[in-house]
Amino acid sequence: MIMTMEKISSLQNAKIKNWTLLHKKKYRDETGLFLVEGEHLIGEALAANAVETIVTDTTSPFDFEHIVEVTPAIMAKLSENVSNVHYIAVCRQRKLDITKQNRLLLLDGIQDPGNLGTLIRTAISFGFDGVYCSTETCDLYNDKAIRSTQGALFHIPVVRKDFSTLIPALQSQGVKVIATSLQESTTMGEIPVTECMAFVMGNEGQGVHQDIIAQADFRVRIEMEGFESLNVAVAGGIIMYHYRSGK
Repeated sequence: MIMTMEKISSLQNAKIKNWTLLHKKKYRDETGLFLVEGEHLIGEALAANAVETIVTDTTSPFDFEHIVEVTPAIMAKLSENVSNVHYIAVCRQRKLDITKQNRLLLLDGIQDPGNLGTLIRTAISFGFDGVYCSTETCDLYNDKAIRSTQGALFHIPVVRKDFSTLIPALQSQGVKVIATSLQESTTMGEIPVTECMAFVMGNEGQGVHQDIIAQADFRVRIEMEGFESLNVAVAGGIIMYHYRSGK
């Protein structure tokens, strides 16, 4: 591998200005790029062949062909974290199709990036084949969401779709759709396990949209004592563990 080392010392450099714009969703969407911070996440991105450029203000531990050396001031400008970061990667958004449908996670209007990232990380941990995000779900490439996935976003397909058309399409292919709901629902043990299942987790405050609940094949709830609801990432983890693939 031929490594090229470029040095940039000016905050006014065009590349630095463009990379800083990647803090904004609009620019991430336009360019198909996003930033990843820290050695662990960059390692995961490299393993997935998603890295375009690595930026550092110190000696790089990465065997990569395009590394840019910058000043600490530039790193501080590029980083969205309070603590010192010495490695940032400019990564390409990966457009992956979900080809297997044994176990799917559907996220309807999730607003907290931490919840989104945790749910994606949990999905891959329990053998799920892919994650669908509704058009109302927060941005996957938000820094907090990326950190919460701990690199899982590089190893599982995550696709944004309009659920009003996605759910009928899945059902036509034999996928049973199970929506979480506290009303007129059954417990996890009462829903039959089938080969292909998709589980819908809803917005932190409002839950799953009523029109999606109406489309679902089953409505499921988690039996609890003392409280009526759980954090969506916790609830999703319980459901995914119960219905995990190959259990």
